[in-house]
Parts: sequence; C-alpha cells; structure tokens
Amino acid sequence: MKVLFSAVPSQGHFYPLLPLARAFARRGDQVAVLSAAALADDVAVEGFEHLQAGPAPDALFLEAARRTGTDAAAGTSPAAVAEFFAGARLDLGGDAALELARAWQPDLIVNEMFDLVGVFVAAGLDVPLATVSTGPGVPPEFLGAIAANAAPRFDARGFTAPTALPAGRWLLETCPPDLGASRTPTTAERWTLRPEPHQGPATAGPVPAPTPGRPRVLVTLGSHFAAPDVVGKLLDDLTGGDDPLAVDFLATTLPGTDASAVPHKSPHATVLPFQPLAQLLPGVSAALIHGGAGTTLGSLAAGVPLVVWPQGADQPVQAAAVNQAGCGIGLAPGPVDPETLREAVRKVVTDPAYAAGAARIQGQIADMTAPEQVAADLTARLT
Repeated sequence: MKVLFSAVPSQGHFYPLLPLARAFARRGDQVAVLSAAALADDVAVEGFEHLQAGPAPDALFLEAARRTGTDAAAGTSPAAVAEFFAGARLDLGGDAALELARAWQPDLIVNEMFDLVGVFVAAGLDVPLATVSTGPGVPPEFLGAIAANAAPRFDARGFTAPTALPAGRWLLETCPPDLGASRTPTTAERWTLRPEPHQGPATAGPVPAPTPGRPRVLVTLGSHFAAPDVVGKLLDDLTGGDDPLAVDFLATTLPGTDASAVPHKSPHATVLPFQPLAQLLPGVSAALIHGGAGTTLGSLAAGVPLVVWPQGADQPVQAAAVNQAGCGIGLAPGPVDPETLREAVRKVVTDPAYAAGAARIQGQIADMTAPEQVAADLTARLT
C-alpha cells in the first residue's frame, strides 16, 4: 500500500505523524511525505520519499500577515490563523501538491489536524483521508474559520469542501481523556493513536548525566520560539533571585542554531542544540515547555510533570489542559515575571501531586492504541 503523509512544514506539525509513518514503513508499505522543502532534513533522516511543494513557514507567515495585518504565529486571531493554514498555504502550494500526489498515486492520505493541503489533495484525488489530532480540542471558532477560508479554494476546483475540521474519514486521537480529547467534535470515526516523544538520531552527542541528588528540569520552547536570546534570558531568570532553585537546567535552542549562541550566566544550566525530545527526557524531574502539542504529549508519555509557558499558536489550550488535569502548571500567555516562573518550577519539582498527575496521564497514554495496530487497522479497512 502507498501511504502519503501531509503536514504543515514545521517540526511541531510533522513529528506527531512519525510514529504512524514508521509503523507503515515497518509493515513494508511505501511511505512519502508531502510538505515544503523546509522539512527536507527531517524527512531524509527517516528515509521517506519527499514530495516537496509550497513555501516555508516564514514565507507563509509573511503572506498571511500581509493579507490580514495580523501575526498568525501569535494564535490570537481566527482570521489570521485561517489565512495561514487555509488561505496562503493552499494558494501558494495546493495545486503543486496535488500534481505531485497525483503522480505518486497514494492509496491513503494521513494529515495532521491543521494541514489543509492533505484535505485538498484527498478531495482532488478522491483518496481516503485519516487525520491525526494534535492535542486537546482546538477552540471551534478557529477550526470553523479555517474550514470557511478553505471552502472557496475547493469550490473553485470542483472539489467537495470540508464543512468542518477534522475532515478525515478517521480521526486518530493522540490526546488522552484527562487532557480533553473529547472536546474535539467530529463526525469522523474516532480511534486512538498513542503519542510518543520524538525519536531520532543524536545531533550533539550524548546528553550529560544528571547530577546525583540534584533534580534536573528540561527547558524547551520548541522549534519556533526558542531563539538564543529568549532561552538565555529565561535561564538567567530561572537561576536568579534571592532564593535560587536547587535544580539543574537542561535547555535547547532553535534547530540549526549553535548552543554556544545562547547567552546565560548560570553554572547550573547546560544548553544543547535542538534534538529529539526522547533523548532529553531521561532523568528529568520536570519540564518547562512552550506547550506545543507534541512536546506536551511526548513529555507526559514519559511521565514528566510540566510547567507550560505558552508562546503563541494553540499553546494556551495545552496550558489550560495541563492545569485542569493536575499534571503541571499552565501559565498565562505573554510576559511572566521571573519569580512567577521560579515558583511554578519549584512547585512542580517539589509537590508530589504533580508527579502523580503526570503518572496518571502516562498510564492513559500507555493504554492508547499502538501505531502498529492503527496501521494494521487502516490497512484492513482499505483492502
């Protein structure tokens, strides 16, 4: 069988698809990825064929901002978010993606929740579509705006437009019950798909072992928000004050950025280049994260309690879900004073209730359907 995975061209959108893509590849199926050249290195590492179409995220953000006057990365305007995902991205790459997919002839397309190119191609080729969720339920006004913005592009080509999102025949739900999976309304057949922390080859050698008797806290703002100056200031804020935290910090910066570019003063902080989350989590007592869905679910799959400081996009949704589930502390988006950050980390590291909450979510994730079984079940439905 030929399975085409389609994703917005950023690691945060692509990585949640990998467990299922790898499962299909292990079965002997042909797997390809439909996305922009920005993901070329990530796709090449997996050994998948790459159908390259459309511009990189930076170009899409600029075009969406030009059309709406609003920064879609902030995630606060449904119109700007809809223009990024369903306007600019379809206009600048949809037809090219369709022609590449038509030549490749997939039997199944798998997209992630915010990828409208996969929906567009599935409609144009009349190929079954499965959609992988990307976290707790997205506010309906955002999904509605994305679907509405996509509709004229579908109609103009004679394709059946999605009336709601997710648009796949199957919704592969990666979010466990206590994080609000049931808040994603859909008419699709709902299955679970067990999430996992992103795995891949080491990019900077082995991660240093934790110091015995001293908790380690991972600090990661993902693949978009972790600029060196932002991470450096964050580490200095966390390790400063009159009552400094008795923990060590392990931090990452942006993909392709030298870790030495992160300016910080603390002897208790180590900065590594961006690398797979699965390599960073062993020995970690807690994690301070931006709230990207993949990082949130991957950390909780390892039983790590969280402090979520949302930077934009849908990250406030993850922060609220973590708060409500008792597996960490979700902060409000926007600037946060250093003492608030330090106190949140202190609570999550020292209060066993947060570790217990993370362990409960870890158990729910472990009970979800393994990617190998989902691949087998989808194959059975199509053959």
